[in-house]
This record gives sequence, C-alpha cells and structure tokens, in this order.
Amino acid sequence: MKSRFKRKQIIIVIILALLALVVGWMVWGNLTIGTTHYEIAFKNLPSSFEGYKIAQISDLHNAKFGENNARIIEILHEEKPDMIAITGDLIDSNRTDIDIAVQFMQQAVQIAPCYYVTGNHEAWIGEDYQQLEKKMIDVGVRILHDEVMPIYKDGESIQLIGLDDPDFADRDAVVQDSMLDSKLKNLKLQDGFKLLLSHRPETFHSYVSTNVDLVLSGHAHGGQFRMPFIGGIVAPNQGLFPEYDAGVFGERGTTMVVSRGIGNSIIPVRLNNRPEIVIVKLQPKS
Repeated sequence: MKSRFKRKQIIIVIILALLALVVGWMVWGNLTIGTTHYEIAFKNLPSSFEGYKIAQISDLHNAKFGENNARIIEILHEEKPDMIAITGDLIDSNRTDIDIAVQFMQQAVQIAPCYYVTGNHEAWIGEDYQQLEKKMIDVGVRILHDEVMPIYKDGESIQLIGLDDPDFADRDAVVQDSMLDSKLKNLKLQDGFKLLLSHRPETFHSYVSTNVDLVLSGHAHGGQFRMPFIGGIVAPNQGLFPEYDAGVFGERGTTMVVSRGIGNSIIPVRLNNRPEIVIVKLQPKS
C-alpha cells in the first residue's frame, strides 16, 4: 500500500516538474529576445560590401524588452551593424503607442543608419500614421515609399528598395499581388545588387520575377506556434502551415529572409517561437 502511494507521489512530482519546465520554456520564449545570424553569398555583390552587416527589426508591435527597449538596443550595439532595416509593424493598431516606437528609433539611429518600410498595422491606424512618420523623420529615420535609393560604400553602391504595405491601397489579395508587380516594374531597377525591404513574404514570386537579390521581410510572426519538423502553424495572409514562416528561402537567384519578428498582435502568446533580431552578413560568391 505504501509503495503504491509512493509511486503516485513520484508520478505527481514528475508531472508537476514537466509542467514547470513547459511553463518556464514558454515564459522564456515570450519574454526574452534572441539573435539569429545568417551569412549569405551573392555573385554580384560589390567587393566593398564584403562583410556588410544588416540588422533587421520586424513586427515590434509596440513590444517592450526592458525600459525603452534597452535589451534590443543593447543587442544592436553589440552587433555593430552597417545599417538597420525595419520591415514594418513597428506599432500595433490595437494598442497604438507612437511614443514607444519613436523612442526606440531615436536610439537606433545613433547606432547605424535606419531604413524603414511600412507594415499592415501602419496602414490600419489611418491618419495617426502621418504623426508617426513625421516623428520618425525628425529623429533621422529614412522612410522608403515605393522607391529605390543607392547605398554607397568605398565608391561602390547597391540598390536599396522599399515597398509600402499594400493595405495602404487595397486589402484584396489578388489586387495586392498585381499592385506589387506593377510597383517593382515601375521602379525601373538597374543592373547590380538589389536589396528589397518589404513587409510581406507571401508575395515572394513578385520579388523573384523582378530579379531582386535579397529580400528582408516579416509579417508571418514565425507562424506564431512552431512545431518540430513542421514549422509555423498559422500566419497572416498565408493561413495554416505557411510556406514562408521564418528563415531563408531561395528561388532563381533571389534570397528572402523572413524574420520571426519581436512582438505579437492578435494572438498574444508564442510557442517554441522566440522573438528575434535578424543579422544578415553579405558575402561575395566566388
């Protein structure tokens, strides 16, 4: 009788220990932020850009990691990027706090030049977006609205392209696909290395058809809940088991990096999907 009671106690202790581990893992995976490094080689990268380091911040959604996002700023200081790319959803339309976004950008521009493109949540806040944009410009952020600009280093340059989120114009998926194709073609991109900042990974085919070399994207939140050997479970505009949830994707010479992002929106909890800052180092391909 005593031995049976002891076995029950042991089973209960094991169950409680496993539950504690699971809860601890979830808390750690939601309240801490990691860094994911990619080193990607390209045939047409100018030699001056060998080792060029890009820090990507995506889908902050007004999240705070430390006072004034001190932990994110600390990581950016440690990484010493050549540029910081912000690929949309800096704010959250459900709990918009422009000051959090601007305070973060005010610190980020002291580390490296910051380039920003909008996400769907910026489109959803209506006229408040103009206030956000003005304040970001005032602190030194370069905002790209369906445009291309050169980035120079040691006499050589690459093309930096920034697309506005299509929700600013239309929320129909078919219309958005056609619109993105038209936008990229109208930019009349030149030969040479092309780096695109665009919030939406689900339109990868448009980036491939325009012969973009590298795309930095977000929006998918890593699939929100990630399962071993399966990946993300659900993502905006991709639905269940999204194809472009997180990581590196390649097709016909175009590489796309999809960030898992930092904050959350509609679903407040992540599972096995730690918030991340992405660091991409460019290398020439021999």
